[in-house]
Amino acid sequence: MSLPIVLLPTGQGVGLFSLKQGLKYALEQQGYTVKLFNPLFDAELPAAEMEQYFRQNKVKDFFEHLLTIYDRLSQSADITLIDGIFIKEHNHNAFDWSNAYINLFNKTLIHTFNANVILIARQGYKNLKDLEIQLKLHQQQIPQDVLLGTIITKINAPLDTNGNNRFSLLDETLHEQAPHISIEDIASLSLFQTKQLSLLGVTHWQNELTYPRIVDVADRLNLKPLYPDFDRSRRIKVVTMCSRTIDHVADEFQAGTLIITAADRSDIILGATLAAKKGIKVGGLILTAYSLANERLIDFCMDAAKQMALPIFTTENKSMSTILKLADIDYSSIPKDDITRLNLLKSSIAECIDIHKIEARLTKMPVHKKMSPPAFRHYLIKRAMEVKKRIVLPEGLEPRTIEAAIFCTRRNIAECILLAKRNQVLEIAQKHGLSIPDGLSIIDPEDVKSQYIKPLVEIRKHKGMTEMMATDALEDNITLGTMMLQMNDVDGLVAGALNTTAHTLSPALKIIKTRPECSIVSSVFFMCLEDQVLVYGDCAVNPDPNAEQLAEIAIQSAKSAKAFGIEPKIAMISYSTGDSGHGVDVDKVKSATALVRQNKPELMIDGPLQYDAATTLSVARKKAPGSSVAGKATVLIFPDLNTGNTTYKAVQRSADVLSIGPVLQGLNKPVNDLSRGATVDDIIYTIAITAIQAAQTQH
Repeated sequence: MSLPIVLLPTGQGVGLFSLKQGLKYALEQQGYTVKLFNPLFDAELPAAEMEQYFRQNKVKDFFEHLLTIYDRLSQSADITLIDGIFIKEHNHNAFDWSNAYINLFNKTLIHTFNANVILIARQGYKNLKDLEIQLKLHQQQIPQDVLLGTIITKINAPLDTNGNNRFSLLDETLHEQAPHISIEDIASLSLFQTKQLSLLGVTHWQNELTYPRIVDVADRLNLKPLYPDFDRSRRIKVVTMCSRTIDHVADEFQAGTLIITAADRSDIILGATLAAKKGIKVGGLILTAYSLANERLIDFCMDAAKQMALPIFTTENKSMSTILKLADIDYSSIPKDDITRLNLLKSSIAECIDIHKIEARLTKMPVHKKMSPPAFRHYLIKRAMEVKKRIVLPEGLEPRTIEAAIFCTRRNIAECILLAKRNQVLEIAQKHGLSIPDGLSIIDPEDVKSQYIKPLVEIRKHKGMTEMMATDALEDNITLGTMMLQMNDVDGLVAGALNTTAHTLSPALKIIKTRPECSIVSSVFFMCLEDQVLVYGDCAVNPDPNAEQLAEIAIQSAKSAKAFGIEPKIAMISYSTGDSGHGVDVDKVKSATALVRQNKPELMIDGPLQYDAATTLSVARKKAPGSSVAGKATVLIFPDLNTGNTTYKAVQRSADVLSIGPVLQGLNKPVNDLSRGATVDDIIYTIAITAIQAAQTQH
């Protein structure tokens, strides 16, 4: 049975959608399964029919209908977050009838669902006194035994002249900044000081959370792309209208800037194209009154624009009308396919909520916590922040790596070190609209490599290494970073966004070497599926391990799973389950399973198992009845690299899941390889994992 919590807005504009997503994510980070329920939209009834329930005094019937839908939706959830309703200030909504019944609706909702309540209030234009009055007014209408507390949203949001929240991308200042209010100011309200109401969290306004993608702006303005294969992911941070000559607007060509200009302004079009050619990620270019364009000039610029994927759009509207339309867009709503922005929003809000205060009130009803993907990611970040390790990033000029290092530095996930010349890093950061924080270390390889020549010669002298050979080897940043790790100048190394697994791993095998109890290095991927995290091994290193090596991979992978909070239940994967098939490959898996049982009898393992028998309980009951692992496996060991790599990529792409890895196992010190298609998130989580591994190997 799911525990219902009603999120009750005190008015319009509290950011209920955003808050709901953030709270859901915060609860999932603690291992809860959370579902969302909107009584109006999930009721599966037309607005007119819902209205009749209330007008004809059939409220009880309506909520019985709601309960039927709720029970079906929340069946597999620990907690369900339910939308309360609020007075709508503008009569454009199909559910405006609810204004007349708002108190009855919310009161009946809370009572019928036997729900706990969290008040959601926006600071907005209100001063602290008015905010407290509003909270007290709503508090008095809710039974105190179900009121968990309140979350205050959007403090220090920009305001327009009427005191309403307003954010604009225009480079002219169209809004005023509200007087700064701190969390301490909010917490000092007598309502919270006297414990009449619990303050569960305060969310800050952040401009970064409102930056739309260029495609979102284009869709809202009904613009036509000049060519189809532009960079659809570029975010717009500021909009500027260029009506002056190029001499006066050259500084406008910056990463994230959307430039609006008349289609006959050849100088501006050329300037934007040249900026893109230099690597500056201009947000986009809108050409207004496009019938005035010089087609020969457009053709002249197209090759460079296409090469750099510069987004260019056209419209027959004039520049001023286009600007005015842009000013009216509400940037607070997030398209469902903008996963990057939605994830940033969720994690940002989750950080602002004291989830433990909520948990303390939920002890009446037992819920089952598990290692869900959000809980796993939260564990990684939290644990990495605790251990505070130095991680070297040899690919210091790779843009994704720079962005990940910036994030990790700002969040104190690790002390990151980029191996690169500082001026080159700053240039790349500027082109991508990034700023380097003070705590991010940038080391020029030329300044440090000489100190590692003699130690490298000493380590490799049995292979005939000379100082000249060592000097040449240290020209490679991965070798240099590996030596920094070997000499304890850093705690871990992450690379591979530009280099192959072999290139990343080779210096580690020669310099760091394997742990005494390990004969091979292997790898695992942490596959963050919808409702659980699975460990896949080995999908990156060993092409065709023999039975002994396969057994070692299983043991290493089980150890990795346990180290990261996942109870290891090992399935040895094959094309056959149990004794249903025969052949050399099946026999290898059988032998490996037997070796693990012999060497590590405490481990829960079964094999050979087909993938479906290992992961799906209904299949397991038929194919492997009585197995303690089948249908419940958390660690899946593949018989060879061909099977493992193919499976992980198929699952990753077809199910659109985050896969963290490959995480290397068996080395004396942590070195981790990235896929060359790694996202910024992949790199961030790999840095966190490396930091945690470093803490474990140093104990």
